[in-house]
Amino acid sequence: MPRDLVVEIRQNPSADYTLLPRQGGPGERPGARGPAPLDLKVSLRRHGTADLLHLAVDRAGVREPLTRGHHAYLDVSAARLLQLANRVRGAWTKELVNYPVVDQDGMPLGYPFASAVDLSEWTPLARSRTEELLEEGRYAFDEMLAGPGRDLAELRAFLTGTLTEEGPLRVSFDSDLHLPWPMLAVTVGQGEPWQDFLGYRHQIEQTGAAYPRAQASYPPRTRAVTSLNTDSALESVGRAPEVRKLLEERTELTVRTESTRFLEAFSGAVLDEDVMYFWCHGQFVANGSLYTQLSVRLSDPRDIDADLVRRLRRNHQDVPEALFRPFVLLNACFAGQSAEAELEHLGRALVELGASGVLGPQIEIPQVFGAEYAFAFLDRYLTGRFTAGEITWCLARLFADDYRNPLALTYSLHCGIDSMLELTP
Repeated sequence: MPRDLVVEIRQNPSADYTLLPRQGGPGERPGARGPAPLDLKVSLRRHGTADLLHLAVDRAGVREPLTRGHHAYLDVSAARLLQLANRVRGAWTKELVNYPVVDQDGMPLGYPFASAVDLSEWTPLARSRTEELLEEGRYAFDEMLAGPGRDLAELRAFLTGTLTEEGPLRVSFDSDLHLPWPMLAVTVGQGEPWQDFLGYRHQIEQTGAAYPRAQASYPPRTRAVTSLNTDSALESVGRAPEVRKLLEERTELTVRTESTRFLEAFSGAVLDEDVMYFWCHGQFVANGSLYTQLSVRLSDPRDIDADLVRRLRRNHQDVPEALFRPFVLLNACFAGQSAEAELEHLGRALVELGASGVLGPQIEIPQVFGAEYAFAFLDRYLTGRFTAGEITWCLARLFADDYRNPLALTYSLHCGIDSMLELTP
């Protein structure tokens, strides 16, 4: 006589790779520890001369034509594309952060986008300002793909069609040029204007030539180890005190306000931190390099830039027991990328040295918003339940939808879409 068998599922390894985030927030993936596969990889490479660009697009499980993925040489030059990237970043600063508001009599009311996080009371203005930025993002994206030729036309149709699909994708831009990918936009034309930005629609990272180096495995721990590298003058800005309290209560925290302490720690073979948070000032400086370089400063005037961190760890790269693997939140002015400094970027250097990812704004972010964003990101990341890619996508939607504030779209992941805090119960 046939009978039903009792089946008990003790493990479900595939769930680690197949469950997708829920619409509207970072995915609820109980027990998931492995990364989901990328949906789309876009490779932008300099080819031949420094100004010639080649773009290739591969989507998981899709091959059209059958023998290869889509690829083409671009008509736009590297110099022109970098100019467009700077134009996009400049528009966000001019048309949003530094946009002045006046009353009916022409009297100044201040700069709401620079001084407030919740812009709900400014909804019509926020919408109109975002529409202006949206056009800049669309223009740069369209110019990148403009031109005749069958290969380019097929690539353009495939990439734009994929990026305008409903539902979030996991996209990696493997690019020689540091472009403001989350701030670029496609044309969907439904709902609010911020819904057409790539950073709102999809999880995005940029990799480029830098990838975290392979390091020895390490056992998960019950409590994260973090550091707060800060300028003491910023400790009371916005939610900065709450960020510090969050780190103190939920992690083993080291606070560094002087560059000497940071440089001493960075010089050691083992710097075993799960999260390295910079809450300080950033600027581009001319220091003898061909390009100006991004540097950050803590409470003292010492510049910390890409060459300095490379110099400090140059003797540890081939040491098996050396360890440097944090996720870095570089919450400093200009912590994203400048076109003129594209070859000497601090975030790229940290990834090359072993950081699992670097997250930072691509414009001079208002300090009040920066502190709010840091609290929201760290509060989620320290749970050990969500990847950095999920959280950045979630926050882009949260701030835009709930607070009518699109500034979270300026934060860009350099690698790190799969970065996730590993904690034991």
